[in-house]
Amino acid sequence: MAKLLKFLKKAAPLALGFYLIYFSFATTTEEDRIQIISAIKLADLRFVFLSLVFGVLSHLSRAYRWNYLLRPLGYQPTFVMRVLTVMISYFSNLGIPRSGEFLRATALATYANVPFEKSFGTIVTERIIDLILLFSFIGLGFVLHRDLLLGVIGSPSISGLFVFWIILVLTLCIVLIRQLKRSEKPSAKKIIVFFQGLWLGMLSVRDIKHKGAFVFHTLFIWIMYLMMFWAVTFALPETSGLSLVAIIPAFVAGGFAMSATNGGIGLYPLAVAAVLQAFDVPYPQALAFGWVMWTAQTMMVVLFGSLSFLLLPVLSKNIN
Repeated sequence: MAKLLKFLKKAAPLALGFYLIYFSFATTTEEDRIQIISAIKLADLRFVFLSLVFGVLSHLSRAYRWNYLLRPLGYQPTFVMRVLTVMISYFSNLGIPRSGEFLRATALATYANVPFEKSFGTIVTERIIDLILLFSFIGLGFVLHRDLLLGVIGSPSISGLFVFWIILVLTLCIVLIRQLKRSEKPSAKKIIVFFQGLWLGMLSVRDIKHKGAFVFHTLFIWIMYLMMFWAVTFALPETSGLSLVAIIPAFVAGGFAMSATNGGIGLYPLAVAAVLQAFDVPYPQALAFGWVMWTAQTMMVVLFGSLSFLLLPVLSKNIN
């Protein structure tokens, strides 16, 4: 039963993505599909390439920022190694959501001798900071077009039962940790050491020496994400006149889609198109924009991620 649930957890988002691709095809007329394919073929690839440049800059900045969290722990893997592990994590997330974080920490432990629990703690801190930035964009999107976004992503609600389970899990974790601390068993001590390392990694943000530079890279990463989206709007005549007021809600909808299925497969074009339609972009061209944007991002991650898988073992030997 446990294996089945684990399999479904991995397979369900991917299955949903492929179903949405079919849904996207089934709900368009033959004329719409002709227009979509024509719009994709006529997309100005110069702006698509510019979007990829912004994407690469965001990934390089993320790898550079990571060093600010690792340095207080006493570890300084090379910039090249950090870049490769970051790209591997993005590539892995296309197959299994959230697996990239574990693989990123594992790769650094394997090739740079950074303890898994400490590097994973820094990655958890990164994700918390990224969530804050994401919610900032979501907040801005709702300020600009609240009703529009609620129509696309639905009205989110937190049930009392969900809150109860969160409190229960946290309480059980606290009780378990206290029991493990009192135990003299070697296995219990190993678990405590692991969580201590994880906690140290998460708290490394307090000891950053160059806090201004860390904040700069954090803002730069998300500005580059937005610039990736903005650049592609110029690839199609129907989206080239969109203002920032229209781009931010579409960017937010795409962000939700990326987390709902594996890398946004199937859902990303639909979510973005639903927003762009509200700004008088014809549906076929809005959907074409979503597909161009998603395909460009995915191809970049697949290309650099697969290369990183091949290069990391080789380059790590030379670096070491």
